Amino acid sequence: MWRWTCGLMMMWCGYALAVCPVWAPAKAEQEMAALNAQLTRWSEAYWREGASAVSDEVYDQLSARLKQWQRCFSQERTAEEAPAIGGAVKHPVAHTGVRKMASKAALEQWMRTRQGLWVQPKVDGVAVTLVYRQGRLVRAISRGDGLKGEDWTAKARVIAAIPQQTQGPLANSVLQGEIFWRQDNHIQQRMGGMNARAKAAGAMMRQSDGDALAHLGLFIWEWPDGPQTMPERLAALAAAGFRLTADWTLPVNTIGDVEQRRAAWFSAPLPFATDGIIIRAAQEPAGERWLPGEGGWVVAWKYAPASQVAQVKTIRFAVGRTGKVAVIAALEPVVLDDKRVQRVSLGSVARWRALDIAPGDQILVSLAGQGIPRVDGVVWRGVDRQKPSPPVPRYNALTCLYASPECMAQFIARLVWLSSRQALDIEGVGNAGWQILYQAHHFEHLFSWLQLTPAQLQATPGLSPARGLTLWHRFNLAREQPFIRWIVAMGAPLAQAALKAAGDRSWQAMRQRSEADWRTLPGMGEEKARQIVSWLHHPQVEALAGWLAGLRIPGF
Repeated sequence: MWRWTCGLMMMWCGYALAVCPVWAPAKAEQEMAALNAQLTRWSEAYWREGASAVSDEVYDQLSARLKQWQRCFSQERTAEEAPAIGGAVKHPVAHTGVRKMASKAALEQWMRTRQGLWVQPKVDGVAVTLVYRQGRLVRAISRGDGLKGEDWTAKARVIAAIPQQTQGPLANSVLQGEIFWRQDNHIQQRMGGMNARAKAAGAMMRQSDGDALAHLGLFIWEWPDGPQTMPERLAALAAAGFRLTADWTLPVNTIGDVEQRRAAWFSAPLPFATDGIIIRAAQEPAGERWLPGEGGWVVAWKYAPASQVAQVKTIRFAVGRTGKVAVIAALEPVVLDDKRVQRVSLGSVARWRALDIAPGDQILVSLAGQGIPRVDGVVWRGVDRQKPSPPVPRYNALTCLYASPECMAQFIARLVWLSSRQALDIEGVGNAGWQILYQAHHFEHLFSWLQLTPAQLQATPGLSPARGLTLWHRFNLAREQPFIRWIVAMGAPLAQAALKAAGDRSWQAMRQRSEADWRTLPGMGEEKARQIVSWLHHPQVEALAGWLAGLRIPGF
């Protein structure tokens, strides 16, 4: 429900790392106007029709991105630009909204000056005011702009979770809470928000949808001018039918208590989706003094989002060891699960073209297995889209075994591969190390490093003498690796299963196999058999094999 407050205050989620775009004023105006127009279209569809074209998280993050740009170029949102989210019905007590804590340290500082603290889940839904007079529900009002909202009374009368009658201290009361989409054992850590907020909004916005209304629940989080102590409030709310508030409001004393409860609710089954926790002080000012944005007695500590909207800075192309071209998107840095993400693979040139990603676009990034960043989709494309041209395809499994200026990328990629654990397992030399050695010693081919002396390595610019000597020892150890590892290091187009099944222990034995022989091995079809035979008899490959034989490398 907090699209225009929550979204614009989400600096904690990674946008603090963002920098201002280097745009001319005219381009900045154009880009901001386009993004603002898109957000307005989404917002109007959300508020008027209950439809959600993008997830709540994406909308919030793009809203924050627009706000960031406006700060960068000293622009403020005008009244005409803001979506009409208010209404005609005045709230008896204003909705203050909730300030978001940027970090654990910020929350701890806030807690130091307050006493009588309680924690609640930050239920993900749409906010509502309920007005009871003489024991009867007389009005339900959407949050709107915090001062006025839409009349939701008719819908509230058919939602089973909203008591139509109250007694005792609640007979004449104003309550503020969250209408949410009910869940069964929802685990936020594993399931995410599942667009729960949009589903609840859709049910309340559509003209007639009784089935959807049956899925709605209610969580009361404010009782302006209610009982002075929290136990009194909770007991009265529970007796009146607002049981969830009592069940999910717990006392806390230290930041450790809060952190423990936040982690527990993040991974535990709950009856609603959440996007963080709420921490509140029991003592509140009189309701007549409440104003939007001024609820200093209550704050939120949100969960880190599972995915982030990131802006593409540049598109780069990398030639791999087999000659395939990979596309890399360099990003304005974002944080995912405490990991700073500045680049993400877009896969092949064909996939990049299918994704249609250009510098300036906003993409959704998350972490796949082992913390590797991945692209989940494009959420907004810039106005001025200029894509770079990929390199002309001219590399393959038989190119760049020998060094040349045009082969630099694939040649270095081959060196990185041969030193990997899958090949010769040469520890302590990666991409940067091989570039230093290549530039200092002008390698002729893939195995020229075998002839480097201790003195040469110790004198290499960019390497300390100790590191140079260590590399020499590791290069010497590589000489003793078994034949099969040298074949892998050379880049043979052969799967490990087939290579092991062949059982060949010499270069001569491998060269004597025919295509028919290769086709009998695991994973070897006609095309792969043709490729390995062609590779084995290629002049440059044969030359390298002969050179290794001269150094008495096992199997050659």
